[in-house]
Parts: sequence; C-alpha cells; structure tokens
Amino acid sequence: MNAVVVPTVTALNTSDYQKQLQKIQRFADRIHLDFMDGIFAPTKSIDITDAWWQPGPVVDLHVMYKKPLEELENLIALKPHMIIIQAEAEGVKEFLDELDGLGIKKGLALLQETLVEDIEKLLPKLDHVLIFSGSLGKFGGKVDVNLLHKAQMLKKLKPSIEVGWDGGINDKNAVMLAAGGVDVLNVGGFIQKAYSAEIAYDKLVTAIGDN
Repeated sequence: MNAVVVPTVTALNTSDYQKQLQKIQRFADRIHLDFMDGIFAPTKSIDITDAWWQPGPVVDLHVMYKKPLEELENLIALKPHMIIIQAEAEGVKEFLDELDGLGIKKGLALLQETLVEDIEKLLPKLDHVLIFSGSLGKFGGKVDVNLLHKAQMLKKLKPSIEVGWDGGINDKNAVMLAAGGVDVLNVGGFIQKAYSAEIAYDKLVTAIGDN
C-alpha cells in the first residue's frame, strides 16, 4: 500500500486553528486545512484570509463553500499544494479552469449522495477526488464502507487519480480503506483529540505500512 496519513485542521476560531496546527506541524509532511462558509457547511471556520502555516509541510485546502469562486484570489494567494472544492458547489468548472497553469493541484470532494458519474466529465481536469464520509465542518463521522466503491470506480475511470477519504478514520479501519483504493487518509479527530497527536499519527502510519 502507498497510502499516506494526512492530519486535518477543522477549526471554528483562530485560537483553535493555531492549537490544532501546532499539534501536527512538527511531524506531518502533509496537512489538510478545512474551511467552511456557514452556508454550504453548517459551521463557519476562520476566514481564508486569516489562514497561515509554517513552511515545510505540503498543504491541501478543503473549501466547503457554496460559492468558492468568490474566494478564488484569496485561495491562490496562499499558494497551497492543492485546492479541493465541493462537487455540489456553484461554479465548479469555472473554478477548476481558473487554476489552469498556476501549479496548484485540483480536487473535488463528493458528499455521500454524490455519484462518481456526476463528475465523470470533470475527471480529465482533476488530480484528486475526496470521498466524504463525515459530517460537514466538524470532526467525527463514521466510515461508510459502501462508499468505497467510489474509489474503485474512480481508479477504473482514471488510474492516475489520487483518491482521498475524509470521515471516521482510526487505527481499526485505516488498513481497510488503504486496501480499498484510498491514497490519502485525511484524519481529524483520531489525531487532534488524542492524548498525543504524534503517537496517534505514528500508529496509523505503522498500521498501513505493515500491510
């Protein structure tokens, strides 16, 4: 398996954002930052213009906004590794087109009810598809194994696509997800709520590395 563990930051205020980020920056090679608008997602995060991180890790941004195009310039200014928007948002194709030639990878996230067929025409534009099995804008959720068929279908349609998973990942199910075709395990609560974030992270890395 070549899956990677990517700690997630899902914060509703700048203080919590800083605490969560500090927990993971010293050991994580890649991190995943969530942003919510309070409209598409029921909770609201810090503003995108308030986001920051120390140099070092690869940074993916997951933008749970109804109208992500309105934040395009602010997102580009952060110079992330990748921007993931929701497939159910407005202006998806236009947003992806605007990223052409900027050196920023393009991703789409699929809510539980969204089918792979719904985004099939956009796959040539995409580097990453995130299968969402959690609760929008907060830690938690459960791994719905029925959603794994999306990973297999995506790999069949575009073998080079990177498949992510968000929601309910822990040391009991990480191996199953990796074996099912998931390349990126975005982990929130299991790491952020652990007594030691680094030990929790290492446990997941070891689990998928031993199988």
